[in-house]
Amino acid sequence: MNFENKNMLIIGGSSGIGLDLVQYLSAQRANVFTASRSRSAFWPESIHYMEIDVLNSNAALSSFLPDKLDGLVYCVGSINLKPFARLSESDFIDDFKLNVIGAVSCIQQSLNALKNSSSASIVLISSVAARTGLGFHASISASKAAIEGLAVSLAAELCTSQIRVNVVAPSLTDTPLASKLLNTAEKMEASAKRHPLGKYGTARDISAAIAFLLSDDSSWITGQVIPVNGGIGNLKTL
Repeated sequence: MNFENKNMLIIGGSSGIGLDLVQYLSAQRANVFTASRSRSAFWPESIHYMEIDVLNSNAALSSFLPDKLDGLVYCVGSINLKPFARLSESDFIDDFKLNVIGAVSCIQQSLNALKNSSSASIVLISSVAARTGLGFHASISASKAAIEGLAVSLAAELCTSQIRVNVVAPSLTDTPLASKLLNTAEKMEASAKRHPLGKYGTARDISAAIAFLLSDDSSWITGQVIPVNGGIGNLKTL
């Protein structure tokens, strides 16, 4: 995969999957632009940074970007796990704003720059929970299912502009966002056993799939949801 001199925008690149992706793309000599609430001490010095809170106005994003943008990844997300009876209307609204409306706003602000590329790629992040029934996931599952619907609609609308839109749908991944689910040896072992491959994901597992979808190696792939989940989504091994 060749990313040299490609302009890539990562929304939420300060930790977890986004951070790993920023580091990988930078090592591949891409020009990396990242927008998040805070900086990361682990970014290379070459990173172009804009402070942003996706729940507020993103109107300034367009002026931050280069004239041509070859890729956009929306890495912002949440893990809001509660019994359905305890979920409030605000839980659903907040998860939807963060996961869906934030993505919509960032894509709209980036659209002109994406259209100036001869082969741009947008990658959104869903979850195995969008298509696999998991208890206590009602709010986040609803938001991630909306992300998948958004992606296929955009893929159809933007293909004439040579903009591809795809989704990566991970299962549990070892990132700061999931730290409470993997903070003991017992939880780590139980989580690994739930996956047919016998392990939970790493940030690199997910960022590698995203990088492929950003690259020209995936130039004939659009409108797809790519599961990266250790087999938990569709395999029954017991």
